[in-house]
Amino acid sequence: MSRKLQGKLSLSELAAEVDNGAIETVLVVFPDMYGRLLGKRLAATFFLDHAAEGGTHVCDYLLACDIEMDPVPGYTFTSWEKGYGDMHAVADVSTLRRAAWLPGTAIVICDLFMPDHSAAAPAPRRILQRQLERATSLGFNINIGTELEFYIFDESYASARDKGYRDLKTTASYIEDYHILQGTREEPVLSAIRRELAKSAVSVEGTKGEWGPGQQELNLIYSSALDQADQVVICRHASKEIADAQGKAITYMAKWDSTLAGSGMHMHVSLWDLDGESAFNGPIKLGSASVSDTFRHFLAGALAYALDSTAFYAPNVSSYKRFQASSFAPTGIAWSDDNRTAGFRVVGTGKSLRIECRIPGADANPYLAYAAFIAAGLEGIEKQLEPPPPFAGDIYQAASMPRLQTSLRDAVASFDQSEFARSSFGSDVVDHYIHFFKTEQRKFDEIVTDWEKARFFERI
Repeated sequence: MSRKLQGKLSLSELAAEVDNGAIETVLVVFPDMYGRLLGKRLAATFFLDHAAEGGTHVCDYLLACDIEMDPVPGYTFTSWEKGYGDMHAVADVSTLRRAAWLPGTAIVICDLFMPDHSAAAPAPRRILQRQLERATSLGFNINIGTELEFYIFDESYASARDKGYRDLKTTASYIEDYHILQGTREEPVLSAIRRELAKSAVSVEGTKGEWGPGQQELNLIYSSALDQADQVVICRHASKEIADAQGKAITYMAKWDSTLAGSGMHMHVSLWDLDGESAFNGPIKLGSASVSDTFRHFLAGALAYALDSTAFYAPNVSSYKRFQASSFAPTGIAWSDDNRTAGFRVVGTGKSLRIECRIPGADANPYLAYAAFIAAGLEGIEKQLEPPPPFAGDIYQAASMPRLQTSLRDAVASFDQSEFARSSFGSDVVDHYIHFFKTEQRKFDEIVTDWEKARFFERI
């Protein structure tokens, strides 16, 4: 039995909540290239009277800056020469919901448009929407469920900064995979996250201990792909604010410590026809699953274009430090039945049949990661590609297996040279993100790290 999702608001319901004093602020937000939520806090009365239909304006440098809000030169999209003008942020009122973790607050996600009313091409939400439009044209809807991994610290964000992010204390001293005892110690944070997200129309399945000390996994119930991406960014944002209110810190870095397990964002993807029937279930035996031609071709595309897509799965310099053997993070491009050493894992039967992509880290922008996976799968359907046989055994030890890139620099080169990426996303979008990723790599390359100082300061 399915339950109605709590927390969604229509404009009339918001108006009633404003009139009775329950809601006074609306967060009007959009995801940036990192997958962060940026935007404005509007008085709820102003939002209803003006912004709900008329939208609001934001500076276009927000799709051409780095995480430090530095306006980065070299983008074609906007620049100092172009004056860093406005974009129009238009509320997608279907996303309007309570921000239950904050008093008197609602939140709505916006789409971004240029002054000529065209969609802002580099906007992550638009990139995903284009692939979903492509899927619809082929006769498919796409559902995704997501597993998000993160670490919790007995530190505030302020204390972590004061320590220079060194010697940070996680909430546990041992690996807590599936542990209930240790989970109980973290329950003040975890229960608040589950409770407040559930009241904010985020479909939480539950949480569990993961394969690191202080590491947890939060699972979201599957939903349509765009809605799921919206839920992921709200989840990441809200969970940090909830932890912060309790004097704790959470990180979604893919690898925050070289000695500990990385954190993933596993995507469970299924295709459905426009009548609501599974497009993956079928009579063909593939491994241990009974699948359709659509399933075979989609899986083959995901495999064929995995290396072209890695920059969207692993967008940061530190993302690649997660790809380690015997770590439950993938290193090889292969698929397998229910095998956690594989980059692509086939799970479920019948209507629950789905493909789990284990490549993205928890730091991935979900709009971009979903778009890459969907684009690759649809390309496989359109070209009627065939997958290789399933791999059995330990993929970490398979010397002949194609390997994921080991650096952002290599992944960017693959993305730049990919005909698939340019035909799927457009060269303007590819070039925009190539510049974004290269900026991340350049800024890392300019820094002298703690490792270098510890290794060379005295002894070189």
